[in-house]
Amino acid sequence: MTYAIAAAGTGGHVNPGIAVAEALVDRGVDRDSILFVGGARFEAEAVPRAGFPFIGFELTKLRRSLTPDNLKIPAVLRRTSAAMAHEIRRAGGRAVLGMSGYVTVPAAMAARRAGLPFILQEQNAHAGIAARFAARRAVKTFLGLPGKAERLPRSKLIGNPLRSEIAGFDRRALRQQARRRYGLEAATPVLGVLGGSQGARVLNDAVSGMVNAMSAVGSILHLTGGSAIEEMQRRAQRSSLPWVCLSYEPQMEYFYAAVDLVVCRAGAMTVSELAATGTPSLLVPLTRVGQAWNADLLSNSGGAEIVAEGDVGSLPAKVDGLLANERRLAAMSRAARSGALRDAAGIIADQLIEVANA
Repeated sequence: MTYAIAAAGTGGHVNPGIAVAEALVDRGVDRDSILFVGGARFEAEAVPRAGFPFIGFELTKLRRSLTPDNLKIPAVLRRTSAAMAHEIRRAGGRAVLGMSGYVTVPAAMAARRAGLPFILQEQNAHAGIAARFAARRAVKTFLGLPGKAERLPRSKLIGNPLRSEIAGFDRRALRQQARRRYGLEAATPVLGVLGGSQGARVLNDAVSGMVNAMSAVGSILHLTGGSAIEEMQRRAQRSSLPWVCLSYEPQMEYFYAAVDLVVCRAGAMTVSELAATGTPSLLVPLTRVGQAWNADLLSNSGGAEIVAEGDVGSLPAKVDGLLANERRLAAMSRAARSGALRDAAGIIADQLIEVANA
């Protein structure tokens, strides 16, 4: 019996799929019986690195601008869904899970072709076009954040699937080890900067301008994204502050344990991880993809403050003000944690097993 998981594009779609796969393994499913399908981006490296079989397919997505490329979408979907259905049947598939994003459409079509139950997991507070299409074909849709996505049929809010190390996070237990991991001083305030698995240019540029304007920061721990790592490391070498730059951190529990405050985007998985770890944050949402709705979970509870992209110049003063106020940081940490939902990976794994055995 094989469980197929469709996840592609960024860590925000792929990592929760891996979390569900690990929950299936915890329930006795063999790793070789969990087949990931996707494209040629982040998933092509992350899934095999996690120890699961992976097959890449031709993928395409709807462009918001008027372009002839959109005319190719129906033909690509037909080819890819047929190829996916063939591979899933060949592997002995019994259930398909779509992790939202553009791979979800051919995955939902493939499940229908193969006569298999399809489950959808939508990470964001506001569902995209692909999720809205796939939800109509899903026996169940599991939601990561409260918001407009709750209008999807047969949907249930359970939180986003998190790795067990994040779901069971203990900052105090990890703190010293995390600081040593990055070569950071044990007693000084650390600012974390996080742009998601692909990085965020506006944050990378903003932190460069912040270095000399902050007085309460002892050091900076910066996840830059792969394309920006060399440039940001050069900037860090010229910095007056200790500034550690990494392209990516596969074990994010150490990042959260090491920092006192995070400046970041408001991707759905980032928001869920900030809540689970009780990490205070300054969120700079990418509004064109709906991150402002994601940010509401933390901003409404008091666990985060929102900074518009056009107002990133205010970040140094905000960072200094928060890092100098331990009581405020502690209150933000408690508020962030109050909105955490940590059991999603197990809930989805149990549902996959149930529909596969029905």
